[in-house]
Amino acid sequence: MHNEQSAPSPEKKPRRRSWFGPGLLISASFIGPGTVTTATVAGACFGFALAWAVVFSILATIILQEMSARLGVMTNKGLAEIMRETFTHPLSKTFMIVLVVAAIGVGGASYAGGDTTGTALAIDQLIPLPMPVLAAIVGGILLLLLLTGSYKVVERVMTVLVIIMALVFFLTVIVVRPDFGAFLSGVFAPSLPAGSALTAIALIGTTVVPYNVFLHSSLVQEKWGHEPDREQSLKEAKVDNAVSISIGGLITLAVLATSAGTLFVHGVSAQSAADMATQLEPLLGPAAHWVFVVGLFAAGLTSALAGPLGAAYAICGIVGWKADMSSWPFRLIALGVVVIGIIIAVTGVNPVTVIVVAQAANGLILPIIAGFLLYTMNKARALGTHRNGVVANILGFVTLLVVTGLAIYQLADLFIG
Repeated sequence: MHNEQSAPSPEKKPRRRSWFGPGLLISASFIGPGTVTTATVAGACFGFALAWAVVFSILATIILQEMSARLGVMTNKGLAEIMRETFTHPLSKTFMIVLVVAAIGVGGASYAGGDTTGTALAIDQLIPLPMPVLAAIVGGILLLLLLTGSYKVVERVMTVLVIIMALVFFLTVIVVRPDFGAFLSGVFAPSLPAGSALTAIALIGTTVVPYNVFLHSSLVQEKWGHEPDREQSLKEAKVDNAVSISIGGLITLAVLATSAGTLFVHGVSAQSAADMATQLEPLLGPAAHWVFVVGLFAAGLTSALAGPLGAAYAICGIVGWKADMSSWPFRLIALGVVVIGIIIAVTGVNPVTVIVVAQAANGLILPIIAGFLLYTMNKARALGTHRNGVVANILGFVTLLVVTGLAIYQLADLFIG
């Protein structure tokens, strides 16, 4: 930031541009056991009929996360920090702080519990140990990764895990060769077969995740926050966001396609990990079960790591603490969420129940967070000319309307049945 004319130090030499990073972490966060299970069930029960729900969820995620990334790059602050500056009235600020701390904290803990349990279930297929022991092992891995305080370490670990999951299902789609016409029909001719409404909501709810909006605006600072050319950084962040999240969506569609092309056409229901593993048999034969377990473990670990990070960034930013992976307030919050997740996992609570509760909480919180984001992207003075334009506002408002409608439907189903 200084203007001295001295020769640049080695640290100030232009770096080689990198177009990927935070977006892959966002993709990694929503490709968890819940997404794999939900997409498999959707394909097994309804074929390609709900492919449109996956496509919509990816478009909605790209729209919301682009706003979050743009905010982080251009202000060098996270969404929670900007919200704290934007909402200055004592009543609105208090409400916002309570909501973010409670909702994101609880949501992050719920997801951590569900993902820790899902990851432990994957290990259980290989190592026959008691579930509390397996959950503790998973929790220990998460704690070690968080204690490194290094964005680069976390990014590399999560990227490798996503690549493993992607390769498995992409190769399977090639071998299975599902009906491409049925796929296109499912994408461009939206329908809701009898009994599919809640599954469609679940497909969207597992992808458009509230804490990711906070997570992304902070992660772009870890990646590009020290770059002097913010316009170039913004271009990189936008490409990273669109491409990485699209890759995540393709993975989800690949899971749905392999399930529709194998389980659905043979009338096989997906009720267990063993059932889901059968979708890989065309590619891997008897080894399908083991490879699926590895993929489920990769998906679970990435999601279980993202929840605590998102909660820590949101809570630190909203209360005014340093939102940095190396700071101890950040680490303590993230570690606290992991510990709560471990407790949920080891107490013997039905893992399906935990995942369903997490998704339900996600669906109810999302409209509020999306509304906060839209308001902030129009009011934040620090954004200047990079505030939302007409197109961004229209896309954001349509997304907000849809997720609000889904939340209302979810509440009605909960209380009316």
